[in-house]
Amino acid sequence: MSTLWLDWAKRIQALAQSGLAFSKDIYDIERYEELREISVEIMAKYTDIEVTKIRDLFTNETGYQTPKVDVRGVVFQNNQILMVKENIDNKWALPGGFCDIGLSPSENVVKEIKEESGYEVIPVRLLALLDKNKHPHPPDPYHYYKIFILCEIIGGEPAVGMETTQVEFFSENNLPLLSTKRNTESQIKMLFEYLKNPDKETIFD
Repeated sequence: MSTLWLDWAKRIQALAQSGLAFSKDIYDIERYEELREISVEIMAKYTDIEVTKIRDLFTNETGYQTPKVDVRGVVFQNNQILMVKENIDNKWALPGGFCDIGLSPSENVVKEIKEESGYEVIPVRLLALLDKNKHPHPPDPYHYYKIFILCEIIGGEPAVGMETTQVEFFSENNLPLLSTKRNTESQIKMLFEYLKNPDKETIFD
């Protein structure tokens, strides 16, 4: 399915939100609210998210709209990569999530890995900064940047968190059923390239 209409809807939503943030004219505000409602209807048609939920998400957004940021921890051990099984869909992902206000990307990834897998790590290197729209993820109402940070285990032991049910390491040729909203097979394969070639340059976009 082409996501062109979804891309247009995201742009309409971003313009509407910016207009609502800066406009003082009541008629312009009314027009921007109508544009936002049109974007909600389009997104509801092209995603599996209900209209009311999308509307609630958008009405809670204020100010100039920018991409959201998702950080993922990349941890290798014995030529295998660390993954956690997500509660929400019973599929596997690299530990991580939204970046929290007040924490740097590396601080966020350390926190997420500890909470979701039980391991204590130190961040080593930025491997990739990707635009989610340019990768084969399922359609999503929001625009995300995804940060992949290589980390090394310094302590802890495998333990599930509030959002995870299993913690395991997987080889490149034996990957589990992936939570493609969070990471794709091509991204995991890309990360294994850094295991084979530690001097590989950081990837972006």
